[in-house]
Amino acid sequence: MVDVLSSQAIANASQMQAIENLIFQAGMPVAALMEKVALRIMQRLTELYPAQIYARIGVLVGSGHNGGDALVVARELHHQGRQVKIYTPFAKSKPLTRVHGCYAKGLGIPFGSLEALQDCDLIIDGIFGFGLERDVVGDLAIAINTINNWQIPIVSIDLPSGLHTDRGNVMGTAIRATNTFCLGLWKRGLLTETATPYIGKLERISFDIPEKFVSQILGDQHPLWRIDPHAILRDRLPITRSAIAHKYEIGHVLLVVGSQKYGGAALLAAMGAKATGVGMLSIAVPHSLKSLILAQVPDALVIGCPETESGAIASLPDLDLQKYQAIVCGCGLSLDAGKVVEQIINCDRNLVLDADGLNALAAMGTAQIIQKSNQRNSAMILTPHWGEFCRLFPELREVERLEALQTAVNQTKSTILLKGARTAIAFPQDTESQDTESQVWINPESTPALARGGSGDVLAGLIGGLLAQGLAANDVAIIATVWHSQTAIWLASQRTEMGVDPVTLAQNLLPFLQTLKTKKL
Repeated sequence: MVDVLSSQAIANASQMQAIENLIFQAGMPVAALMEKVALRIMQRLTELYPAQIYARIGVLVGSGHNGGDALVVARELHHQGRQVKIYTPFAKSKPLTRVHGCYAKGLGIPFGSLEALQDCDLIIDGIFGFGLERDVVGDLAIAINTINNWQIPIVSIDLPSGLHTDRGNVMGTAIRATNTFCLGLWKRGLLTETATPYIGKLERISFDIPEKFVSQILGDQHPLWRIDPHAILRDRLPITRSAIAHKYEIGHVLLVVGSQKYGGAALLAAMGAKATGVGMLSIAVPHSLKSLILAQVPDALVIGCPETESGAIASLPDLDLQKYQAIVCGCGLSLDAGKVVEQIINCDRNLVLDADGLNALAAMGTAQIIQKSNQRNSAMILTPHWGEFCRLFPELREVERLEALQTAVNQTKSTILLKGARTAIAFPQDTESQDTESQVWINPESTPALARGGSGDVLAGLIGGLLAQGLAANDVAIIATVWHSQTAIWLASQRTEMGVDPVTLAQNLLPFLQTLKTKKL
């Protein structure tokens, strides 16, 4: 874990500024760091956009050091023999940026109007770096909107100009980048849902920040992290098991799912759970669904339950809930099964609440949610999307998404998987201190192919199947999220986003893992 802080920690603008100040105070000249950063950018830029295809480059230069980085990149592109043109919307600039601008002019690189860049093959965005606090207005806003309308690929240095570094929101208007090269540490705003339409393909450009400087600023209990999907796939999947294991050692999960109206949700959750290889799978459904579920999942123990007039589970038979290592409750359950959800919540088993399980929990009110979750001795994983989260914690509706998530986890001491384009997973720190913030891990890679009814049922089943096998709740939430999203990304690359329906997704969870095994071989 030599560089875990630098490679996975997510920083805000003030933290990044403090780290850079430590670098400069230690003796690194600003000019030397600018050269190093720009050359790292050039290496990646040349790989992605070769000179023979992208010969004409337009460079947008701001007044600060981000503009200085862009000018060094422009200089090196010029030395590669590319046709470089520079546009700067500002009359004044910082001294070092001004010096690089003078040298660029001395090399004969033309500075001109925005319109002169319209025939370029690629645009480099170096207008604003991290720390923007004012809205982009006037002529600059018009220029950014014009550039966005050109449909020319854009590479943004550090973050697309116009995005707030910490919140990720658009400050008036913002560049819609094709690629964003985040410099140094991951910036908080780039990992938010609001920034996602603007950043394109996001990657980090390291410039070898000493780990001790990162640790000095972020501390030992840093709360915000980026999941490395490829490390999870490499190190945590497939789940290994003993050579002499038997089914009762590999976990027994109970799904309390389905209703006459939403019978498919029960099947999708079951398919997700089965993919984990869990030793035993039991499914409690309304009695009228029993034969259907048994026909589709013959290896499961299907429990038919009394049902309401609307076809929801009215009550659970005399089950010994203690024999299950994990229970998944809520997928397709309908709101009429509230009493069953309350019974499940009151049992002290590892629990995954999804969909109507969350809605039934929300009906109890925030105070009851906090009380019941704090009384539990076993894990509870909540899997809401933002709308469900707001029903669970209405007082946090107006709070920024990640801050609201941290607050909810601090209150409930539960693991919460907040679903979305940038799924965020938060869980309490394993510490005796009551003042320690919860940790938040953000999944940086997903696909809109998952924006279909039923995708969440598959995920809930995955989580339950893994949780029953003895993994910690925080590990389960992260592994399941990555497995689910990476399978969808893989499928979308083969059959387009329209072709990733939940059944196909569930059926390909294990084939996707097989592709990983083949790559390792």
